[in-house]
Amino acid sequence: MTVKQKADVLVVTAHPDDSEFGAAGTLAKWIKQGKEVVYVVCTNGDKGTSDPTIKPEELAKIREREQRAAAKVIGVREVVFLGYADQTLEDTPEFRKEIVRYIRMYRPYTVMTSDPYRRYFWHRDHRITGIVTLDAIFPYARDHLAYPDLMEEGLKPHIVKEVFLWGILEEKDINYCSDITDTFDIKLAALRCHESQVGDRFDQVEKWLRQRACTLAKGQNFKYAEAFHREEVPW
Repeated sequence: MTVKQKADVLVVTAHPDDSEFGAAGTLAKWIKQGKEVVYVVCTNGDKGTSDPTIKPEELAKIREREQRAAAKVIGVREVVFLGYADQTLEDTPEFRKEIVRYIRMYRPYTVMTSDPYRRYFWHRDHRITGIVTLDAIFPYARDHLAYPDLMEEGLKPHIVKEVFLWGILEEKDINYCSDITDTFDIKLAALRCHESQVGDRFDQVEKWLRQRACTLAKGQNFKYAEAFHREEVPW
């Protein structure tokens, strides 16, 4: 593997559809402003169904198609699928190395992922993805002696400048509200692509998203917002 065309934003998600729920409005806005965005989707989502008649391998193919379609609606440049089975992610050197590889490959200014420190109920894959991604950013992607074989592949160290975490549960941890008023419909359109996940309950999902986005924008001079915890990477 070699360095690819640089991306401004690398989005690391546990499952297909996570980024649409967490950050699609913000990503659509940034893309309209000219930023290049790449997704890294860690699992294939093969357990994300209540339908006992569908096989995991069939569902994985469906969810990949849905994710590619959603990314196209938003304007995401490229989607990378790591292919782990749903509900199997663990904090391992091998998994961390894969994330380091893509950070060094795309050399983003910004990385977005799920908040690994959310209290109470939170999907384990989300938590592990967040932990591994933050560790990959600092210090592993930065240090040339971390995974030295990546250097042999031409993947030199890279320092990410900022991190955005979504899925924040406690208001005190939110320090960045993004105005998505003009891109909220794009977020909805992208979510509609995930037919296997929201097809029979999209009206409920839309109602909840509108209420949530209005609540997050309370006190601001815009109607809809997505909320994040933003951190600058120290060095």
